[in-house]
Amino acid sequence: MENGALSGKTAVVIGASSGIGLATANLFVDHGAKVHAAARRREVIEEGAAGVTAHALDISDSEAVWRVVEEIGDSDGIDILAVPAGMNFPERRFEQLTAEKWDQMISVNLSGAFYAVRAALPYLRSSEGLVILISSVSGRWPDASGPAYQASKAGMIELAHAVGFEEHTNGVRCTAILPGIVDTPILDNRPEPPSKEVRDASLKPEDVAQACLFVATLPPHAYVPELTMIPTAIQAFGKTSIASPPV
Repeated sequence: MENGALSGKTAVVIGASSGIGLATANLFVDHGAKVHAAARRREVIEEGAAGVTAHALDISDSEAVWRVVEEIGDSDGIDILAVPAGMNFPERRFEQLTAEKWDQMISVNLSGAFYAVRAALPYLRSSEGLVILISSVSGRWPDASGPAYQASKAGMIELAHAVGFEEHTNGVRCTAILPGIVDTPILDNRPEPPSKEVRDASLKPEDVAQACLFVATLPPHAYVPELTMIPTAIQAFGKTSIASPPV
C-alpha cells in the first residue's frame, strides 16, 4: 500500500516472530511503512511477515540492541519504535521465584525496552517519532501472571510515561498499550493454559496491532500516554470472568 497512512515512515518492531509483534509488523507494512522486524528467531519473521527486513536480536543483550537499532537508524531513520517483546514462565508464584528467574524476566520485559528506546532516541528526536511499548493490564492490577511479570510490566508503563514526559519537548511521544488476555503462544506458558473457550473470547494479536496503528497514525499534536484494551467477554481485571462464550 504505497499511499498508506504510514507511507514514508520507518518502523522498528522488536519481538516480531509471533503474536502481537508479528501482527503489528504485518499491519504496518500493509499501511505503507518500511518495517524492520527483530526477534531471536529471525527465520520465523522471514516466513511470517512479508515485505519486512528481518533482524536476529535478543532484546536482553544491550550491546546487540544498540548495534541493530543504530544500523537501522543510520540507514533508514526511525519514525516508530514498537516493543512487544516479552516473556513469562510457568513457575511464576512468588514462592517459586529465584533471583535468576527474576533477573531473566526484568531483563527481557523491562530492561530490553529501555535498551531499545535509549538506542533509538537520537533517531526518534530527529523524526519527532513515536515509541509504543506493549505492557499489560497485569501492570495495573494483581492477577495470576506472577509478581515478576507484573513488576516488569508496571515498570514498562512508567518508563513510557517518563520518556514521554521528558521527550515531549523534542517532539517524541511514548505510548504504553495495556492489553488484557491475548490469544498468543505466551499463554501456553501458564501453569494451566486457558481453555479454548477463554482463548476464543480473548483479544487477538491483530486487535492489539490495530491499537498500535491507531496511535501511530494520530497527528503529531495528539498524544496517547496510555491505552487499555480488554476483551468484551472477559471484563474483570485480575481474573477471568467468562462463564460461557457469547452467543
